[in-house]
Amino acid sequence: MPFLGQDWRSPGWSWIKTEDGWKRFEYFGHDLGDDNNNELDLEELCDENKENVYVGNVCEVAAKKRKKDFVNNNTKTQFFYQEKWIYVQKESTRERHGYCTLGEAFNRLDFSSAIQDVQRFNYVVKLLQLIARSQLTCLSGAAQKNYFNVLEKIIKKVLDDQQNPRLIKDLLQDLSSTLCTLIREVGKSVLVGNINIWVCRLETILIWQQQLSNLQIPKQLTSGMTISDLPLHMQNNILYKFSDASDIINLGQATPTLHMLSEDRHLWKKLCKFHFAEKQFCRHLVLSEKGHVDWKLMYFTLQKYYPKKEQYGDTLHFCKHCSILFWKDRNLALLFKDSGHPCTANDPDNCLIPVSPQHFIDLFKF
Repeated sequence: MPFLGQDWRSPGWSWIKTEDGWKRFEYFGHDLGDDNNNELDLEELCDENKENVYVGNVCEVAAKKRKKDFVNNNTKTQFFYQEKWIYVQKESTRERHGYCTLGEAFNRLDFSSAIQDVQRFNYVVKLLQLIARSQLTCLSGAAQKNYFNVLEKIIKKVLDDQQNPRLIKDLLQDLSSTLCTLIREVGKSVLVGNINIWVCRLETILIWQQQLSNLQIPKQLTSGMTISDLPLHMQNNILYKFSDASDIINLGQATPTLHMLSEDRHLWKKLCKFHFAEKQFCRHLVLSEKGHVDWKLMYFTLQKYYPKKEQYGDTLHFCKHCSILFWKDRNLALLFKDSGHPCTANDPDNCLIPVSPQHFIDLFKF
C-alpha cells in the first residue's frame, strides 16, 4: 500500500499549481500567513486570480452530499431499477461470475408498478408475506428499504381505494410478528441495519395496523340495481366465482338470500375440490348427523392440514431456455406476439413457466 500521508487512512496531501511547479498545500503554516495566525484568510482563498484546488474540492463534495441527502430523504419510489426481466444466475461460469440473489431480484423487478395492476396486486402481497415470514433477514439493506417502500405504497393504495384490507392485515400481522422476534432476539440472528431502524419500522407497522382497523367503508347510496335485485341463479353464479371461503362468508352476511345461497353444500363441495385432492378427502372425511358429507366443515378441516390452491390473475414467468424471470406484458403479447423478454428459442411460449410466490423464493435458494 503506498504511503499517502502521516496517517495511512488519510486521503493524502492536497497540491496546488504554482509558477515554480506543483507544491503541497498546507492548511496552516507559513504559506497561509503569519506563524501566530492560524485562521484561514477567506478572501485569499476565494481570490479569483489564484488557483485553489482546496476550495473547489470542498464545494464539490458539499454539493454532492446535499444532493445525496435530498434524494435519500425524499425518495419514496422503488429503490434501484424498474426492469421487466432479469437473468437468474445460480452459479459462476466462464462468461458470468457470481449469482443472482433474492434481494437483487426484488430490487430490479418492477414491483412498484405491479401493485397498480389489479391482476398482479394479490401476487405481490402474497410474495411480501412469504418474505416477511422467513426471508426478511436474507435481504440486503437496499432490498429491505425497497421492501418497505413498496409496502408503504400498498398501504396507501388500500386506504385510498378501500379494497383488499383483509389481505394487508394478514401481511402486517406476519411482518410485525417477525420484527418483534428479531428485535427481541437481537444478536442471535443476522439483522441488517441498526436496531433503532427496525424499532422505527415496527412502530410504523403498528400505525398502519391501527389505520386499517379504523378503516370504515362508507355505504354508497345508489338508485340503480344492486346485487339483491338480480335473479337467484345470477346471485348463485357470483358465489361460485369465489375461490376464498372468507369472501363467500362475508358476502353471505349481506342479505338473508345470499346467506341461504352461501350455505349450499354443492358450493362448498366445489370449493373443496378446487383446493384439495380427492385422496385428502378420504383421510379427513366429515359427516353430518344425517350421514351426508358436511363439505363446509370439511373445507376448514382440510385447510388446517393442507395448503390451499393459489390463484392469481397474473404472475411472473420463468423461461427455461434463457433462465430469465420477467413480467409478461399482456398487451404486447396479443398485438406483437412478444414473449416479454429477449428469448432466443424457436417457440418461446413452450419454454415459459408461471412462477408462484413460493417458487419465486425457491429460485434463489442455493
